[in-house]
Amino acid sequence: MPPKKKAEEPKKALVLGRPNASGLSIGIVGLPNVGKSTFFNVVTKNSVPAENFPFCTIDPSEARINVPDERFNWLCDKYKPKSEVAPFLSITDIAGLVKGAADGEGLGNAFLSHIRAVDAIYHMIRVFPDADVTHVEGDVDPVRDLEIIEKELILKDIEAVASNKGKYERQARTDKVSKEIMGFLQTFEDHLKAGKLIRMGNWSQKEIEFLNTLQLLTAKTGIFLVNMCPADYIKKKNKWLPKIKAWIDERTGEQLIPISAQFESDLADMPEDERAKYLEENKVTSCLDKVVVSGYKALNLCHFFTAGADEVKCWTIQNNTKAPQAAGRIHTDFEKGFICAEVMPYEALKEHGSEAACKEAGKYRQQGKEYLVQDGDVIYFKFNAGAGLQGKKK
Repeated sequence: MPPKKKAEEPKKALVLGRPNASGLSIGIVGLPNVGKSTFFNVVTKNSVPAENFPFCTIDPSEARINVPDERFNWLCDKYKPKSEVAPFLSITDIAGLVKGAADGEGLGNAFLSHIRAVDAIYHMIRVFPDADVTHVEGDVDPVRDLEIIEKELILKDIEAVASNKGKYERQARTDKVSKEIMGFLQTFEDHLKAGKLIRMGNWSQKEIEFLNTLQLLTAKTGIFLVNMCPADYIKKKNKWLPKIKAWIDERTGEQLIPISAQFESDLADMPEDERAKYLEENKVTSCLDKVVVSGYKALNLCHFFTAGADEVKCWTIQNNTKAPQAAGRIHTDFEKGFICAEVMPYEALKEHGSEAACKEAGKYRQQGKEYLVQDGDVIYFKFNAGAGLQGKKK
């Protein structure tokens, strides 16, 4: 009897963006004077300029900020390690965009190149009235502002696609691959010229693979931060919110988070006891944790833990990462010499209290090369030690 054919491994569905890339980041984008740098200052506790004039932030300010995770806190309390390494999110504060940026107005191409360098976008939208903070368009109209941003990003993507068409046009006459790419580019251009965002297209896997080499601006996932005055944030009301929500739902259906950069700034300046009292009296909470966690998820990120008396550490990976590639985040030799992953789900460790108890309950398992690491897994990797590395466990 002939041997059975080995079942073909199902192909992993591609997603827009830089798959399996390290160093993913999210950028804060909006018109000048909408509160981007004020928010960045608070969320990162860094002091970048936040003055009242356009283009105050010229070179993007970048920072890594901790991603809140109660599981990490619990593991640290349990093991009391010498070293604690929390998960982090890289955030970039990008200079304000103005109408005509795609044609070089304001900071023009420099600004748009900064957006190209990030992997997702916090769209900062101003709804707060303040005569002392000049609006670059003269008055507060967030729907108009959103349309300006969207138009500029689409125009820049059309320019990028046209530039790539120029690269492949001659080869397409004789080369089949170049001819196929020209077809892709024409489809992307038609889509953009119809006023549609790349991330909202219904693309084939081949088209997505090529799109990911272009890093188009409208391919990047967006989260919309509606920046209100403190009074509106506390009341959870603003006349613009329904209109902004309708505009987003009509186009992408992406997440909207009401915030108040000024509220968060004021809160950060209060002593801890006064802060708690203020929040209790006004029946309000800070939105910072929600914004950070949402940004982390927008980048398609999750993390696993290594935990012990020496160190509790979060290792950031993209969702659907297989065990050997997750091991490679610790050291490339872990991936090359991968034997297996010994895995405890965090929930099981918390419920049963120890590695031994998890084993007894059948919750401690050895997983092979095809295992997709789950968010919150506590993992010990076994590997064939490479040059310069000792031992088989980490």
